[in-house]
Amino acid sequence: MLAGEFKSLRVAVLGVSLAVGASTAGPARAFDPGAGISKESGPFALFKFGFSAYKNGRKDEAVEAYRYAAEKGHTGSRWALANMYAYGDGVTENDLEAFKIYSEIAQQGVEPGSEDTGYFVNALISLAGYYRRGIPDSPVKIDLAQARQLYFQAASTFGVAEAQFQLARMLLSGEGGNVNVQQAKKWLNRARKNGHAGAMGVFGNVIFQEGQTVRGLAYMTAALDQCSPKDKPWLQSMQEQAFSLATEDDRRVAITMSQNMHLQGDDD
Repeated sequence: MLAGEFKSLRVAVLGVSLAVGASTAGPARAFDPGAGISKESGPFALFKFGFSAYKNGRKDEAVEAYRYAAEKGHTGSRWALANMYAYGDGVTENDLEAFKIYSEIAQQGVEPGSEDTGYFVNALISLAGYYRRGIPDSPVKIDLAQARQLYFQAASTFGVAEAQFQLARMLLSGEGGNVNVQQAKKWLNRARKNGHAGAMGVFGNVIFQEGQTVRGLAYMTAALDQCSPKDKPWLQSMQEQAFSLATEDDRRVAITMSQNMHLQGDDD
């Protein structure tokens, strides 16, 4: 993608207010005088102070610092503040507020090689999730086509494994557009080679259902061995169901094959 095209990347967002300062600012509080930081400090200094305060459990000070830095245009502070609202971390959980801030980050776009790229991509994926499920009692309604487009942007332009995985799931289920199993398999393979165990497991399940019993079961078994704890329950359920349908010989061969399958490997 050309630099000019990259710079102009934007996403369509709802017509809601994106003014971070106006919507999040509460009563002004003084920083610890000994910290040498005030609301007049530079955005990066405020961000560093906020990060340190957060790590040390002083989340009220972190929020205050991030707000001032965000008002001064610091993308990392906007991102941190959005995450705190999204997860109710140090503030009252507020998905609409998080959505507004993520939208602001996404609308700004990003320059090639910018240090803000990670924040921008995270904002795209977070917005996709909100469009996928909507936010109750807010202007943000379910828009599966928009969610799919945002995942595609993060998956294709930035090669993010989680976006590739979620895009593949939408392609498999027909969320936001037509079902396209071949495209889904392509994205699952890319995500797997980018280290996504869930993608490895789902890829295995797809080819298992297509008749590649041994290879599909091997991928699911390898994924179960390499996944994170949070992914283990659903991967285990999927693998066990396939395991119950396979013959004893197929199971034995698949288990042996799975031992040579690794995330980020060259196995096809």
